[in-house]
Amino acid sequence: MWGNTRSGWGWVSIAIHWASALAIFGLFALGWWMTGLGYYDHWYHLAPWWHKSIGILVLLVSVLRVIWRVLQPTPVAHGSRLERGAAHIGHGLIYALMFVVMISGYLISTAEGDGISVFGWFTMPALVSGLPDQAVLAGDVHWYAAWALVVLAVGHGLAACKHHWLDRQDTLVRMLTPRAGRQR
Repeated sequence: MWGNTRSGWGWVSIAIHWASALAIFGLFALGWWMTGLGYYDHWYHLAPWWHKSIGILVLLVSVLRVIWRVLQPTPVAHGSRLERGAAHIGHGLIYALMFVVMISGYLISTAEGDGISVFGWFTMPALVSGLPDQAVLAGDVHWYAAWALVVLAVGHGLAACKHHWLDRQDTLVRMLTPRAGRQR
């Protein structure tokens, strides 16, 4: 029930998938909103603190997610060969963009050599800092990669809906219920 089978996802994969999706869309909205804050706004310093803290937690969970994914079986995919290939490439791009967004965010925050306080629980050290234009370049990468990630994630969700409602496959159900592997 916790682990994956060839017919469906387990609770760990399902929980990480939906928590990551919620966090990524939430971080995108928060990041977009906080870029418009003025210096004297109450949230000017608080919003980035939340954004960075949640971002670091998502980064750590994402590393665990990749390890879990490698160690667990992957449920058999539905659809034509073309759809399965597109899904494989899409998932790879989603993972790659997630890490590009999180690492570039880390590089923005550590450009001056300061670590990142994560809700005051621990500090992620600044392992890379002081590179020429580090914050500016990482900021540009962070912005565009975040947009690409959100667009791709929306496409991912639309594809899941297509499989569910048009193709009558259990692709979406398998990501909501552990080990549900039946065709409808």
